[in-house]
Amino acid sequence: MSGIDRPITLHQPSRLEVGTGAARTLGRWAEGAERPLVIASTATLQYVERLGLSGDIHVIDDVPPEPDFPAFDAVLEATRAHRPDLVVGLGGGSVLDVAKLAAAMWDGSQELSEVAGPNKVAGRRTKLAQVATTAGTGSEAGIRALLTDPKTKSKVAVESPYLLADIAILDPELTYSVPPAVTAATGIDAMAHCVEAFTNIRAHDLIDGYARMGISLVGKYLRRAVEDGADTEARAGMMLASYYGGLCLGPVNTAAGHALAYPLGTRLSLPHGLANAIIFPHVLAFNQPVRPEKSSEVSAALGLSGADSQDGLMQAAHSFCADLGVEMRLSAHGASQDALEGWAGEAHAIRRLMDNNPRDMSVAEVHEIYRAAF
Repeated sequence: MSGIDRPITLHQPSRLEVGTGAARTLGRWAEGAERPLVIASTATLQYVERLGLSGDIHVIDDVPPEPDFPAFDAVLEATRAHRPDLVVGLGGGSVLDVAKLAAAMWDGSQELSEVAGPNKVAGRRTKLAQVATTAGTGSEAGIRALLTDPKTKSKVAVESPYLLADIAILDPELTYSVPPAVTAATGIDAMAHCVEAFTNIRAHDLIDGYARMGISLVGKYLRRAVEDGADTEARAGMMLASYYGGLCLGPVNTAAGHALAYPLGTRLSLPHGLANAIIFPHVLAFNQPVRPEKSSEVSAALGLSGADSQDGLMQAAHSFCADLGVEMRLSAHGASQDALEGWAGEAHAIRRLMDNNPRDMSVAEVHEIYRAAF
C-alpha cells in the first residue's frame, strides 16, 4: 500500500557541502562570526583547525559517547559562558546532537524537561553548523537529538525544526581515522535507518526514494570502507548513505530495531551503531512476513544470498554483519541472560518507535530476539 497521498514534512539543512576537502569551506561560510564555539570529542579535536574558523574560538572537546543529562548540562554551562554567535558540531551523532541542543538552548531559559518531545523548543538565534566525522547516525541532516536519562537509563528525544543545521558538511577525509570495526557498525546503523523507515507503517514514497539510495550505497561501499579506510570514494558513499538515513528519520523515523537497540546502549554502554548492528538481522527477518517485497529489495541491494525465506534472510543478514567484523553476540559484550527479560520490557515500552513497526512485537518476542542474539 502506497503512502504517497499522506501529508509529510521533510526538513533539510539550508546548505549542504559534500566531497573531499569540504570541511575547509566552513571558514568562508562562517565569515563574520566573532565568537565560534566548536563542540567536539577527544577523537575529533584534530580536525578543528581544518575548519578555517576565525575570531574568539572556544572548543569543548570532551563530549562522551551516548551523552547523558549531566554531560549536556556541562556543555550548556560552557556555551553560556562563551556566548557564541556560531555553534559548530564536529563529530559523530552524540556530538552533533549535543551541538543542536546547545545552539537552541544556551540563550534561553528552558530546561531539558521542558523541551523533551516534539516541537517544544522555543526557538534559536544562533547559527548552527554540523560537520560529520562518522558515517552512521545522519544526525547532521535532522531535527532530532537524543540524550540518556541517567535515572531511568532511557533515551529522551527532543524534536524541533529549531535543531536543524544552517549548514551540514560531509567530508570523507574526516572519516579516514575511524577504525574498521566502528566503520562497520556505524555503516550498519545508517543502513538500519533506511531499512526501518522503508519497511515501517509510516513509510512514504518520497522517503522510500532516499531509503533505497542509502541501502544501495551501503551495499556498494561499506565493505570497501571497512577494508580500506582511506578509500575516498567508499567513504564518501557511506557519508551519503548516512545522510539519506538521517533524512528518513525526520518524517518517518525508525521502528522496533532501534527500540531494541536502545537498552543495549544504556545498559551495556554499547556504542549506538554496534547495538543496532547486533539487532538489525533479527528485526529485518521478524518483519519479513509482512514486508516480503521490500525485504527482497533490501536483500538484493545488499547482495544477500539465500535470503528468500525468513530463516534464510536472518542467516544472510547476520553473516553480512559478522563478515564485516562486528561481534554479534551479546554475551561477548557483557550481557547476562538474567538481564534480557528486563531489557525486553524496556524496549517494548518505547512506543514512539515500536508503534511504527509493521508487525506487532510482544514483550516475549522481544525477549526471544535478545536470547537469539545472546
